[in-house]
Amino acid sequence: MAKRLEQCVALVTGAGAVGPGWGNGRTTAVLFAREGAKVIVADRDLAATEETVEIIRGEGGNCVVCEADVTDADSVSALVDRAVSEYGGIDILHNNVGASLPGGPEDMSLEDFRRQLHLNLTSVFLTCKLVLPVMREHGGGVINNVGSIGGLKHLGHNHVGYSASKAGLVQFSRQIAVQYGPEGIRCNTIIPGMIDAPLLEHRVSQLAGRADLETLREQARQRVPLGRRGDAWDVAHAALFLASDEARYITGTELLVDGGLMARSA
Repeated sequence: MAKRLEQCVALVTGAGAVGPGWGNGRTTAVLFAREGAKVIVADRDLAATEETVEIIRGEGGNCVVCEADVTDADSVSALVDRAVSEYGGIDILHNNVGASLPGGPEDMSLEDFRRQLHLNLTSVFLTCKLVLPVMREHGGGVINNVGSIGGLKHLGHNHVGYSASKAGLVQFSRQIAVQYGPEGIRCNTIIPGMIDAPLLEHRVSQLAGRADLETLREQARQRVPLGRRGDAWDVAHAALFLASDEARYITGTELLVDGGLMARSA
């Protein structure tokens, strides 16, 4: 089953990492390259992509790196133009950008709520808006949108902006799947659960109201049926499956990567 993405061009947003190690975006970009894809490694912070690019090129993979702010229409347009000029098209769009701010409706500012919707949902609208015409012109493609279990269920801490945006992402993906299915374009949502990645250590555990890193890991051991947190490779392999022809009849759905957490009643 090697080289499942040979001859494919994959655009991975958020392909850097917030700290050393294997983040979801970095891991997906590397795995896509290992499976034969030409990868556009995109991130707002080019320094965060250095390790991603070094790994891909060090293994003989093919990639270009692009600085891009996916919340800005002009930046996304330039990113798509670069991908087309370098590789001639885009077969796979993997939307990985996202972040969470704590707070409920009363304590979260209107500005922060709008920022959450803009980063986690409007950014996907922008990339899809500009990539879909490229895919249509080439007769098809695959879009993977990375959601969150926080968009499905209250997890014990309040982050209303994040939850609302990630819930909206599910229905957004279904809409794309239905509208563009006749043109050979598939769209699904990957929904990670409790994932142990640099984001957990360097951002999530630092948020107000959240537990420290070891407590977060212990909570997963107690709550997740498989008894542990997942890692970025679990998410990346789900992305690879959905991007490959093995999933050619799968669209408009959600793939949980959560160790069984959402199957629990409490």
